[in-house]
Amino acid sequence: MFDFIRKHTKWTMALLFLLIVPSFVLVGMNSSRQSNETGGVVATVDGKEITRPEWDRAHLQEVDQLRARMPTLDAKLLDSPEARYTTLERMVQERVVAAAATQLKLNTSDQRLARELHQDPAIAALRGANGVLDMEAYRQLLGNNGMSPEMYESSIRADLSNQQVLGAIAVSGFPSNTASDLALNAFLETREVQVLSFNTKDYAAKLTPTEADLEQFHKANEKFFQAPEQANIQYVMLDMASVTKGIVVNEADLKTFYEQNAQRLSSAEERRASHILLASPKTATAAERKKVKAKAQELLALIQKSPETFADVARKNSEDPGSASKGGDLDFFPRGAMVKPFEDAAFALKKGEISAVVESDFGYHIIKLTEIRAPKQRSFEEIRPELEVDLRKQQAQKKFSEEADAFSNSVYEQSDSLTPVVERLKLTLMTADHITHQPQPGVTGVLANPKFLSALFSPDTIEKKSNTEAIEVGSGLLVSGRIVSYTAAHTQPLAEVKDAVRQRWLAERGAEDARKDGTAKLATWKDAPATAKLPAAVVVSRTQAHQLPAAVVNAALHADSTSLPALTGVDLGTQGYAIVNVTKVIQRDAPIEAAAKQEHQQYGKLWTSAESLAYYNGLKERFKGKILIPKPVAGAANTQEHLLQ
Repeated sequence: MFDFIRKHTKWTMALLFLLIVPSFVLVGMNSSRQSNETGGVVATVDGKEITRPEWDRAHLQEVDQLRARMPTLDAKLLDSPEARYTTLERMVQERVVAAAATQLKLNTSDQRLARELHQDPAIAALRGANGVLDMEAYRQLLGNNGMSPEMYESSIRADLSNQQVLGAIAVSGFPSNTASDLALNAFLETREVQVLSFNTKDYAAKLTPTEADLEQFHKANEKFFQAPEQANIQYVMLDMASVTKGIVVNEADLKTFYEQNAQRLSSAEERRASHILLASPKTATAAERKKVKAKAQELLALIQKSPETFADVARKNSEDPGSASKGGDLDFFPRGAMVKPFEDAAFALKKGEISAVVESDFGYHIIKLTEIRAPKQRSFEEIRPELEVDLRKQQAQKKFSEEADAFSNSVYEQSDSLTPVVERLKLTLMTADHITHQPQPGVTGVLANPKFLSALFSPDTIEKKSNTEAIEVGSGLLVSGRIVSYTAAHTQPLAEVKDAVRQRWLAERGAEDARKDGTAKLATWKDAPATAKLPAAVVVSRTQAHQLPAAVVNAALHADSTSLPALTGVDLGTQGYAIVNVTKVIQRDAPIEAAAKQEHQQYGKLWTSAESLAYYNGLKERFKGKILIPKPVAGAANTQEHLLQ
């Protein structure tokens, strides 16, 4: 049953908020009510503004990152009002925490930053056989993600400082088992209920709108029948893949490339070592770690007297489950494969030597170097395929950079046509019709890119029908487009949307009639409960809804159970109305010991999350973090065309 808690964290968090953070919730509600629409400024934190252009840039960056990871993700979801607002909330949160880190002087040292970068697998892969970072490859890797080394390292430093702000709360404490049981028992109880539904579609089936009804409804609700602005366009792309295909590698250049990169392309030195680990996690107290280290020193003294016993000592004492049974043998490994303290010690030893006690995040190690495998110089013929791939990639990058400059200059300097750039760079001119400002469902690629669409539908591009600037819509992909013909947003005539108007009219009138009938019956039955005609009872809970709407289940579980039966009404909006009669409350059975333990652990984690959120909300109030625009209502723009199906 506790799986439900993991799947419905929002409900559980709501329960926790009732217990521990009512004041912060009220603060959040009040600031939301007091928000006002502003022009350029969308939020403030600690007296500093977040402007709409900053928000736009941050959201576009997040969209680009998400689309790069998940190309099939629906672009419409990424650029919805809700998604954009989430980006703004995240910006406010980052700035609130950063302000707290600055005030608390939680700075990240150069050593801590270096350690974090060293542990990044993507960066570790850029180190050569000598352990030195290839700075050019490092810059290129970050450049592909729109960052310089300075920007990236600054962001990592800020992240590490910010983590310290909320980190202490995560380990500050857990609720008692008694408190957990009280909350969970109430949250997971079941109730026996009778539910009578007044469905919109049943009432709508009895209605027949006249032409006058439809005309009046269409006129009064024009906002629901808007056709978005759209355009027929031409566009052209320059992409790295196409440039790479056109590169022919010269044999002489290939041999020169081999000579220049022979050392880098040779295999790295590898070392084989055995170790004895006495585990002591970072979370251990100083006294606990001191005790473990003392034992490690005792084992080291024993081994130094009889080095040949290393393997036997490892089997009996090492707490590394992967190597203990093999006498501590770790096989061969290159630089970058082990944590830094272990690596430094292993690569400083000579064959057969045994290290002093080495401390790492895992505990204490005693290391014996058993073998060294020297780097192997690979012949030109042996690595020719790899060389050709690398050289082609380098030459393609250089050519792409040159053509990208030419592409950008051409679409700007000859802004009334894309033909010049097509002819100059031998590209393909493409067309697309009925393109809208917001990405259309099912459309992927360039035509779903918010950055490109925003440029296409800018006032200047629409009015002059000029080329957009060259826009980078992905790594190694530039695009420019122009509008051939444009249709402004407009209200669709009744003749074009009559079916949709009829569906919405029926949905609204049907829901209204259902609500009137339901409220009337509820009032009658409350006055004379014996006259109520309700269906058979069912048992509901948060894990067992019996296909009832969530609002009905919530109403049943929130109804006052001090006097049963308890009748209540539920307005289901466009779906109609429901009358709920709670007849019985059923407490859950006590869980078995193992399940109860798991419940307490999971509840403790949720409690800690709620405390962290409460602490953040306190910081947000302290540093005056405010969003100055209204939060969009999910689904508020959706029509009701399909509610009656």
